[in-house]
Amino acid sequence: MTVEQYALPDEDATLSLGAELGHRLAAGGCVYLRGDLGAGKTTLVRGMLRGLGYQGSVKSPTYTIVEPYEFGDVHIYHFDLYRLADPEELELIGVRDYFSSTALCLLEWPERGAGVVPPPDLEITLAVDGRGRQATLEWANERRAQQQ
Repeated sequence: MTVEQYALPDEDATLSLGAELGHRLAAGGCVYLRGDLGAGKTTLVRGMLRGLGYQGSVKSPTYTIVEPYEFGDVHIYHFDLYRLADPEELELIGVRDYFSSTALCLLEWPERGAGVVPPPDLEITLAVDGRGRQATLEWANERRAQQQ
């Protein structure tokens, strides 16, 4: 497992890290996004999408559970599992259909989908650090960790 740490002093730094990660993850995979409410998870996702060329609106899928972003050959699914009462609710929305080898699935609050969602290729933890954020990346997939 490879671990990387980043100091993110402001929103622009979070967006820049997201753009870099978008390029590293463009081929697909599963990413867990951890952090308290307001830690910057959706901002990081916005950066990933912008880095891959998406220009539309990016919002948290808190009420919809999943927001799909499909443009060109890119298929990104942003999940927010915060409101789930039971992981089995994911089966009702056909969650397994989203996890293809070419899709990038970004999951906020992944522990609420335990037993249903696949293990991550990358786990990102965002923590408030003064006025900025601290990002810790734990790569389960060494090949992805080495891509720049």
